[in-house]
Amino acid sequence: MKIKPMFDRVLVTAQDQTHTTEAGIVMPATSQERPIYATIVAVGEGGLVDGNEVKMVVKVGQRIIFNKYAGSEIKLDGKEYILLKQVDILAVVED
Repeated sequence: MKIKPMFDRVLVTAQDQTHTTEAGIVMPATSQERPIYATIVAVGEGGLVDGNEVKMVVKVGQRIIFNKYAGSEIKLDGKEYILLKQVDILAVVED
């Protein structure tokens, strides 16, 4: 199934982040707070949002950092995604 976000929405997949404590204990992702790093899977077309013209500046495949509590979690075909607004993206991670 294919998802096309509307207007200024961006569909992302959160990146798994395992964390090792100073004592060497590996903390699984389920015991940590929600990740803030993600990869963009789909991007809306922008357009008029609340009377303002919104231009999309992010692209599919980019890695991003987003607000911790932003977006809506959705599950589709057994995969978990987060649907957020472009304004909730804080930075693009460049290699």
